Parts: sequence; structure tokens; C-alpha cells
Amino acid sequence: MAQEADRTPGGSRKHSPAWTAALVLGGIRSGKSDFAEGLATEAAAGGVVRYVATAQTDPADEAWQQRIEAHRARRPAGWTTEELEDPTDLLVALRTAEAGEVLLVDDLGGWATRLLPLTAEERRERIDALGRSVAACAGQVVLVSPEVGLSLVPATESGADFADLVGEINQIVADAADRVALIIAGQTSWLKPPGGPSADGAPARPVSTSQPAQAVEMDVPEVITPVAEPDTAGGALTEPTMALPMIATGLVIQANMELPLPDEEAERDAKARLGALDLPGSGFGKLAKPIRFAAATQRAATPHPWRSVRMMLLYADHEGNIAAGVDVGDSAHWAAQARAGAGPIGLLAARTGATIQVVDAATAGDIEWVDAATPEAVEAGLRHGWRLAEEAVDAGVDLIALGSCGAGADTVAATLISAMTSAELAALLGRRVSADGSVDDNSWMLRCAAARDALNRLREDTLSPKMLLARIGGVDFAIAVGILLGATARRTPVLMDGPVAIAAALLARDLAGQVRHWCLLPDAGGDPATLQGADVLGLEPFLDLRLGLGEGASALAALPLIQSAISLAQTTMAAGAPATGRVAAPESADGVPVEEAEEKADLDAADGLE
Repeated sequence: MAQEADRTPGGSRKHSPAWTAALVLGGIRSGKSDFAEGLATEAAAGGVVRYVATAQTDPADEAWQQRIEAHRARRPAGWTTEELEDPTDLLVALRTAEAGEVLLVDDLGGWATRLLPLTAEERRERIDALGRSVAACAGQVVLVSPEVGLSLVPATESGADFADLVGEINQIVADAADRVALIIAGQTSWLKPPGGPSADGAPARPVSTSQPAQAVEMDVPEVITPVAEPDTAGGALTEPTMALPMIATGLVIQANMELPLPDEEAERDAKARLGALDLPGSGFGKLAKPIRFAAATQRAATPHPWRSVRMMLLYADHEGNIAAGVDVGDSAHWAAQARAGAGPIGLLAARTGATIQVVDAATAGDIEWVDAATPEAVEAGLRHGWRLAEEAVDAGVDLIALGSCGAGADTVAATLISAMTSAELAALLGRRVSADGSVDDNSWMLRCAAARDALNRLREDTLSPKMLLARIGGVDFAIAVGILLGATARRTPVLMDGPVAIAAALLARDLAGQVRHWCLLPDAGGDPATLQGADVLGLEPFLDLRLGLGEGASALAALPLIQSAISLAQTTMAAGAPATGRVAAPESADGVPVEEAEEKADLDAADGLE
């Protein structure tokens, strides 16, 4: 195998490392494999190359076997070889590649032959997944493929089918790669970038968000304070921002952590006081629940309305059919609106005086075929979420609301809830309903199939929280779990809304059982996954708003009602008038009623005389 390192385009092997994915095209005996091997050797800088072989062996075809053996013989002894058994193996190899690794895939024609028995829809899914996997590959990858567009039109139907399929694959991969070379008679023509690499190297693709660099800590998102202008129709919102400092915690998040619990005695006292208040009718009704919750989490029998509320809106898209029915452009639009203090989240936050923090996370992989994130990314996400909660509390926040706007996140949440509660998946997936009331059944079927395939990949796994986050959830769910854990550690309640928050609470519960006691769910919105998860967590929603404005909007819409109830309870409790109309007994300095204290003193004196 030729491994020269000083030839230039038209035979160049001297390439800048500023590329991530390269596609090498060529006809039969064009020298494309030789060129690709040299490119991979240079990229590895003498290290190990993972050679991914796609060809299917056929002992009955002696000539074909000889070609395979010739390829094997010329590979350096230090390279590792992975032979595909299934088309999805290539997607897994690309998705599991780590930064610093070099993969050589030879060739995509062999991979195409494995797709031929599939239906047109199944082929399309796998080809699209290949393009996403190439774009998301954390290492450097060189892919070899036959250029079928310059040959004669195949004389057979199967030959034409193969040529069409390879042509489609080449277009998708070429679009995802940042370098494309065409090899003709051993000579190289650079198609992308045009004219070959410059002296500074080819422009690099943006780093994939599916597999973030593990050594770099995530940035703290800015905090938005929307300000309502009620006199202007559709009033504009301003967004003063505050950059929060990073806190080096060095914490280790693991199972069976001992975190604090709310004050049960304060909750009992609040319940008793609510029953004795001078109020008409049946009193607070279902709003007594958040009042008692506030008492327990504030460790005060007479709670006060929360003074500083922050909406943490998770934004990360999930690839593949798990997000069917939602355009990723829509999720980006909703996140941008929230950042600007606009849209449903921004407007509701402005009316309630809440701040907004849009928390960007890595795009999750297509869980039909590959893991959502690496274990390292999950660990980083957990720590990042914990730090966000700590920094919010340090900034004076005493209530965190959790929301989500990522494409496919709700379906991933339902998949996680199904895995953790053994509930039937199809029953947990709600239909997508448009503004005009039409129901999208086709996207439901695609989402259901994708989620079932994802669950099928878990058959041999232990359902630990971190494993579920890596295989199914992704970095956004890891951050949500970290926020819940960090808030619990700092005795700060969390307002829940929707399946993402509930799925995160189920995962957090398995790391620290105390988490669920700091969660309040005002409304399940009729969502079956939310109801299922809430039932397991012991969270009973007390409203039924059924808003469809995005996850997090219901919590903000319910917040003024909850705050009003707590404020009324606080004022009435302070007045001290019981339901009988009697004046409340005065208390001594230590909080014990004076009459009770005097009776106790008399008994103590009697004991002394005896």
C-alpha cells in the first residue's frame, strides 16, 4: 500500500487535519481505496485506524474472495478491522467513534447491497441516518464509494436499482462530508472544497452537537428577565441579561445519594391552620395542596409566595423518526422566542415576574439505531444541570420551573417512562394535534415504531439512570436530572410541566429518592405519559388546563393562581381568626400559645410540690 505523505492534489497525500469527514469516489480499479488508505494513515499520524469492512464474503465466488484477501493483506498490522453484519452496524461505528479516532469505511457500495432487500421507505430511513451519523461523527472518517454516475446504464433491473441506490447514498454523504475527492486513473480531483485544500487547510465543518467534546465544560446560559408592557397590544419585551459565574463543584453524581427532605411537620401545621381559617365555603379546595407544599419546602407553617422564579427551558433536538411531526426549525424558533422574552413562554414569564434561562444541549442521536449520547456526555450533562440549579439558588431563585422545547423530546420522555414503569408504549404516546384540530396519525405511527425499536435495544441492559440517559435520553435529559438533583440539594422546589420533566424526575428519583418530594405538578394536560409517570412518583396534578402552548407554559400559566392562593393563606393565617370566630390565642416568644404555656407551668409547679 502506498503511504507517501508529500504528493499534492492530482496525487496529493499531504492534507491539513482541518477536516472531519472525507468521501473518496472512484470507478473500478481507479485507485480510490489506495488513496483513502493513505488519507486515513496520515490522519491517524501513525496511530490505529478502525477499518470498517462492508463487503459480504461469498466462499462460492473465488474471484471476489481473492479481492477481499488482497485488501486485508495490504492493511497495516496495527489497524483494527470491523466487518459489518447488519446495515445499522455502520451507523453504530460512526456514532461511537471518539475524538482522535480515525475510521476508514470501504466501501459504501458494499453497504448498499445490504439495503437492497429492504423497502424503499426502510432504505430512505437508513440513508438519512447515515448522513446524520457522518455529520455527527466525533472522530475523523474516510468513506470510500464507487462513482456509478459515469458508467453505462445497467442492463438489468437489479443493476439499475443498485446504481440508483449508490448514487443516492453518495449525494447524502457528500453533503455531510467536508471533503470529497474523485479518483480517476490514480489521479485526484477535489470536488469539495473546489480545487483542493488551501494552504490553510479545508474549511472544517462545525463540530457536531450530537457528541460534544467531553473535556470542555458547558457554558452557562444567559438569564433573561422579560418585562411586560401591558398597554401595548402584543407588547414588546426587553431582556436584560446576567452572566452567571461557573462554580467548580467537583461533585460525583451516583445512586443512593442522601439529599434533604421537606419539613413534614411544617406541612402538617399548615394543613391544620388551613382547616381553622375564617373562610367562606369549602376554603381553598385543590389549591390547598400547593399551599401545604410551599409550607413543607419553606419549612414554615405559614408560607409566603415565592419571590424569585426561574424558568429553565431545555432546548435540544432528537434525530430520526422519534421527532416525526415536528420541524426542527419550529423548535429553534420557540427557543429563539424564549431568549427574546417573546412567545408563550416569554409572555407568561413576564406576567409572573419569572426569569428565563434557555439551556442548550447537544442534539441526541437517532435512538432507533444508535445511542442518544456517550456516557461521558451524560456525566457532563448531570454536573452541568446541578451547577445551574446551584447558581440559580445563589442568585436568589427560590422556585425553579422546568420546561422543554426540543423536537422529539416528548416522545423520548414517553419512551423513558415506558422503560421505567413497564407501561405500554403506544398508550403513552399522544397524537400531535395542529391548531386547526387535525390529528397527525402518520407521525404517531412513525414515532411509535421508532420508540419501540429504541426499547428493543434495551433488552439486554440493566435499566440504570445513567444507562437510560446514554441509550435513550440524551444530554438534555441529563441536564434536567442534574437540575432536579441540584435543586433538591439546595432545598429548592421545582414546578413540573409535561413528560420531559416527569421522565427526568423518575430518573432522578433512582439516584436520590428525596427528589420527588420537592416537585409540584400543577397540571398534566391530559398527557398519558405525564399522568403515568406522575402516578408512579406520587405527584397528583390539581389543575386541568390542557394548554397546548409548549412544555413549561402550563406551569407559568398556573403560577399566578398558586401565588395568589399562598398569599391569601399567608394573610389569613397571620390574621389568626379561626372558623369559629374566636380570636386566636396569643403566642409566647417561643411560639407556644400563652394559655397552653400557663397550663404547663401550673403542672410543673404541682410536680415540684409533690
